[in-house]
Amino acid sequence: MPVLPTRVDPRSEVYRVNYAAMLEQVRFLDAQLALARAGGGEKYVRRHRERGKLLPRERIELLLDRDAPFRELSPLAAWGTEFTVGASVVTGIGVVSGVECVVSANDPTVKGGASNPYSLVQKRKARWAE
Repeated sequence: MPVLPTRVDPRSEVYRVNYAAMLEQVRFLDAQLALARAGGGEKYVRRHRERGKLLPRERIELLLDRDAPFRELSPLAAWGTEFTVGASVVTGIGVVSGVECVVSANDPTVKGGASNPYSLVQKRKARWAE
């Protein structure tokens, strides 16, 4: 494969500063995604499990074909608002019985799975993916 020419010098001070700043932003994003995946928090996840119920990503995993990819859409929906954990809904594109589908699951660990303005927007955006 041919190597594309570049003027970027990975040994320069500017590159190192920019690289360090980008790594910091990536770590921040990873932390925010982890918060979104945690749902309503440990207390509500534990309560949900004690009731013998599955979390939304677990339900989606059981729905999808084995070893099929799942592309989650908008995991940080509602970020920066009072609804900070993915708008209380998990949406994405996966394969069910060999057919690509848009799937959605409310997260009951976030305010009982109640819809809010952001979850409605997220579901509407998922429909556009169809």
